[in-house]
Amino acid sequence: MSENRSSFTGKIGFVLAAAGSAVGLGNIWRFPYLAAKYGGGIFLLVYVILAVTLGFALMCAEIAIGRKTGKSAIGAFSSLNKKYGFIGWLAAVVPVIILPYYSVIGGWVTKYFAVFISGGASASAAEGYFESFIGSTFEPLGWFLLFLGLTALVVLFGVEKGIEKVSKVMMPLLVVLTLFIAIYVMCMPGALSGVAYYLTPDFSKFSATTVLAAMGQLFYSMSIAMGIMITYGSYMKKDIRLESSVHQIEIFDTGIAFLAGLMIVPAVFSFSGGDEAALGKGPGLMFVTLPKVFESMPGGTIIGAVFFLLVFFAALTSSISLMETIVSLLQDKLGLSRRKACLVVFAGSLLLGLPSSLGFGVLSNITVAGLTFLDMFDFISNSVLMPIVALLTCIFVGYVLKPKALIDEMEIGGKFSSKRLFTVVIKYIAPICIVLILISSVLDGLGIVKI
Repeated sequence: MSENRSSFTGKIGFVLAAAGSAVGLGNIWRFPYLAAKYGGGIFLLVYVILAVTLGFALMCAEIAIGRKTGKSAIGAFSSLNKKYGFIGWLAAVVPVIILPYYSVIGGWVTKYFAVFISGGASASAAEGYFESFIGSTFEPLGWFLLFLGLTALVVLFGVEKGIEKVSKVMMPLLVVLTLFIAIYVMCMPGALSGVAYYLTPDFSKFSATTVLAAMGQLFYSMSIAMGIMITYGSYMKKDIRLESSVHQIEIFDTGIAFLAGLMIVPAVFSFSGGDEAALGKGPGLMFVTLPKVFESMPGGTIIGAVFFLLVFFAALTSSISLMETIVSLLQDKLGLSRRKACLVVFAGSLLLGLPSSLGFGVLSNITVAGLTFLDMFDFISNSVLMPIVALLTCIFVGYVLKPKALIDEMEIGGKFSSKRLFTVVIKYIAPICIVLILISSVLDGLGIVKI
């Protein structure tokens, strides 16, 4: 690691920042939706098993690559082997695509939080409210600009004074808020049937699609294969135990997803009388169904405001990590100052985010292969590029660099007790799983086969 490179002050700062990156919108709305769709408790069990094996190995590899080289994705792969520098370039493209449309959704979350704290909860539960909002021109753009600006402001302050300080406040608050809502929801009439469905594994509902859905969520949720963990690893001090740090990041990430399920599944069960279909998918769950749930419950305005504050924190910590990854690349490759790099990324993301923001309004008649601009960018990044980057990383680590090079890096701060698991997963298990994820997600995204 170069002497003038930014770094986290210690293990807590690193773990909370990396966990903040991993915990995002995927944990809050996508995980509960998938858990409900694929059998509740059995999906939860499969996900946890995959997280402590596949997810653990991939995250260890990326953080170790970053810390070993002291560089962001492009420079990291190039310095380890120039022939494989293209993997870093592919990884760098992912946050460039995701940040703009993610910030558009972050703007929607910010809008709903403002609506709930200003007493507009009933209006937000009305039929067509969400569609009317995203279909307008200037209001969604304004909220998008605000969210992107807040992200840039934190990144501008740097690793220690910006990202680490914000993460140390937001992540504990996120846990407290999630626990508060989950406990409140479980006390609602009819909610316990949702709790039982969510927590009890029903092995009759186990299938290959359950495993594929859980694997896909793992990538979506843990910030793998987008250069983020490599960048954060490059800010990690050598005396910090890498293995235990990864375990703690996974506990945060999986814990928040688990608690989000305890919030949302029982709440929707209570509201709908046990109808799983009411959980919806994507924006429909968070911006259409849940406002109706909050309106129907005692104290729903307050709970709704707390919920959207929680989601705002989750979205912001993830967007910060996305922007920091791009800023770090510009600093490493072009020698830009942090301020100039932030301005470039802010301006570029604003321009790239315009189609996603306007794609439900004035540009709604323009689609690509039947997808809106936002869905298209999501498909390219999550269904195509991320599995490809992850697969290439496994091949590179397993057969070019060799696992021992990263095991040595991980043992600098102490013994790496899971090195056998790491080697087997990276060389054999992960590549097969990732190929299956890539095939299924592409077929699903193109509407050829519904997973």
